[in-house]
Amino acid sequence: MEGTNVNENIETTAVKTEYTGEISRVIEVEDSDCFISLFGLNDENIELIKRELGISVFAHGTEITLKGDPRNVEVARLTIEKLLEIIKKGDSIDATRIRYAIDLAGEGNADRISEIMRDVIAITYKGRQVKCKTLGQKRYVDAIKKNTCTFGIGPAGTGKTYLAVAMAVVALKNKDIERIILTRPAVEAGEKLGFLPGDLQQKVDPYLRPLYDAINEMMGAEAFQRLMEKQAVEVAPLAYMRGRTLNDAFIILDEAQNTTSEQMKMFLTRMGMNSKMVITGDVTQIDLPLGKKSGLVEAVDVLKGVDDIAIVNLTHKDVVRHELVQAIVKAYEKHGRM
Repeated sequence: MEGTNVNENIETTAVKTEYTGEISRVIEVEDSDCFISLFGLNDENIELIKRELGISVFAHGTEITLKGDPRNVEVARLTIEKLLEIIKKGDSIDATRIRYAIDLAGEGNADRISEIMRDVIAITYKGRQVKCKTLGQKRYVDAIKKNTCTFGIGPAGTGKTYLAVAMAVVALKNKDIERIILTRPAVEAGEKLGFLPGDLQQKVDPYLRPLYDAINEMMGAEAFQRLMEKQAVEVAPLAYMRGRTLNDAFIILDEAQNTTSEQMKMFLTRMGMNSKMVITGDVTQIDLPLGKKSGLVEAVDVLKGVDDIAIVNLTHKDVVRHELVQAIVKAYEKHGRM
């Protein structure tokens, strides 16, 4: 019998099952609250682990017994132990996080599961901690911290805009910068601006709404409005950036795949002193007219290797929305390679 102590409340033992080629692994969890959180509502978390790895899981008291293929049982053991560490730190687990933990454990990167959750990026006005949920997100956040200009490229739901906004709000609160500037190109996705009702601001507001939503969640509507009035926060279409020099600012260009080459160059050259830029986009969702080259695609090609500019690519593994979004993105990626 062999034992592995993850911490003083978790103990595991392994027993070889004769003839079947299977292995049994026992994990003992003395903390009943951790035990309950691990299993989830109607045992949904453990059921997910069973389905993903094709193993059997039995619970008796505070003991969890894993049985099945030796490799899959070992992956399950590592996954459960790391999930328990996350739970003990007060963080929640869900289907997306469980699947990602299984992937990392299967790749031999189990130790990095808890590493992702180590740093708190920001705290929302409601007191919720904002943390990275994937290794890709951690690379992205680290790149923003280290570089003056960072490109975050990846599919919907990978947290590109939200994490950038969170870091911008922290920089403003810490007085590292004097203002936050959020911008997007107002490119039609099947509808024409001229046919939309209202004045210019009302026409472009729908394009800017995701930026409003992200910053509202971080600082609250009232604080957001006060800062807008003081011009400490600005949300505007990309065209409003022309001719300006943006000093002491954290500038986020969202949906950059819909910029033209000229717009992207114009934006990048707005950089002023003591400023930081983050450019986000999804190169699989370009809404430019047919034959028009994306400024984001060109910029990534032109600027790769330039000092103080980071390019971070996120994938379906970094999607942190509903798990179906991850499946949809993965299916489209697969279809694109065919």
